[in-house]
Amino acid sequence: MTLNLGVTLFVLIKDLGTYCRGGPPWPPGVEFRSGPPGVLPRSSSTPGGHGGPPLQYVHKMRIALTILGIAVCLFLIQVSARFGFSRMLARYALIENSIAAADQAVQLTPSDADVHRSRATILNRLQQPEEASQSLERAVTLRYRDDILWIELGNTREELGDTAGALASLDQAVRWAPHYAHTHWQRGNLLLRMRRPNDAFNELRLAANANPAYIPNLIDLAWGISGEDIKTTESILEIKDDTTRLALIRFLARNGKGREVVDQIAKLNQSPSAEVQNELARLLLAAKAYREAFDLWRALNHNTQLLINGGFEEPFATNDAGFGWIIAADQKNRAAIDVAEKFGGAKSLQINLDGAWTPGTTLLSQTIVVDPNKTYRLSFAVRTKELVTGGPPVILVIDAINNQVLGRTENLPTATTPWRTLNLNFNTAATSQAVIIRLQRNNCDSSPCPIFGTLWLDEFHIEQTESPSPR
Repeated sequence: MTLNLGVTLFVLIKDLGTYCRGGPPWPPGVEFRSGPPGVLPRSSSTPGGHGGPPLQYVHKMRIALTILGIAVCLFLIQVSARFGFSRMLARYALIENSIAAADQAVQLTPSDADVHRSRATILNRLQQPEEASQSLERAVTLRYRDDILWIELGNTREELGDTAGALASLDQAVRWAPHYAHTHWQRGNLLLRMRRPNDAFNELRLAANANPAYIPNLIDLAWGISGEDIKTTESILEIKDDTTRLALIRFLARNGKGREVVDQIAKLNQSPSAEVQNELARLLLAAKAYREAFDLWRALNHNTQLLINGGFEEPFATNDAGFGWIIAADQKNRAAIDVAEKFGGAKSLQINLDGAWTPGTTLLSQTIVVDPNKTYRLSFAVRTKELVTGGPPVILVIDAINNQVLGRTENLPTATTPWRTLNLNFNTAATSQAVIIRLQRNNCDSSPCPIFGTLWLDEFHIEQTESPSPR
């Protein structure tokens, strides 16, 4: 039946083609005459005919076109079904790491590069790079302009130890995507692993120029290759604009290289904004480069004091992570500026305690830059009202580098007391850069150990007195 349908379709299409070329698809001897406009010509062999193709051939041509359309639709449906089912198998294979499903997908659509790529991905997961390489080679022959396929082939070849083949693959990736950053980045990293640093950083700089998001990674690589030498790092980076230099400055700040940060800031074409300076100060502070962090912060805020806002006359941020007073996030609702009660000036800090302050935790703190091997005196005023607790508050001085306790006051008064001044002397160590003043609670003998009442603090001062005696 299929053969008969094919023969019939062939004959009808042949006749249709002859008719379309102007030749008669009907038997010889049949004459045609033109009829009036709008009237279908009829064969002269038909009574009353005006000439034209016989109706039987018009009918055959219509049948042929219909059958042809149906055949094309069936063919397209079959192709689409095979393609869709193949892609579904490939997705399933990726989820389940199924080589059998991936092989079936390849059999269904062997000319689909994506199913070969899926098969290669699974083989790489299963630590079979040699077979994965073969699948990727087939994929790139089917879609040779795909830079991602070339990159994956290069990575697989490198895993096999074929660095020359890997480089050839990445050369193709760059060839077909020369203006994209990722191709240069992949090729540069391979050259770096091949111990060709000059060629590598040429590629890596091209990647960073195409996409600035690669700049921090480029700086990290240059810093490592240079042995953390700033001059060599600058030479490798070939810095030509403030954007790259600022990225380098941020990198140095995160790594606590305070002196290098200061030197690089001086090389900027334009002075950094206040926002950037504040950001750098925070980065240096987080990296424990206290001196340079404080110098940046002090220049920005025009501050000349070591202990900032000791009388609580200025507003302060309760969630600030920089210099100045910091109140623990879970305690900030208990602290407020009081203009009615003060020891000096116009304001003091009032802390209302309702039981929820865990012993041993810090409520209030401030980081202060100090010199090593020096003696300092800390003084402040305190007042209490109906303060009741088994673990009274205390002021501690902690070395910011190693968290060593350098000094502590006596326990702050409980019950109700008037304003009184407390003093604390402490010595800094040879490695000290900064200290942290902390208000925290003593531990209790029992648990739970609530604390209730009100505490006022005011007029914090710190001064250097003399160097400690030699030990």
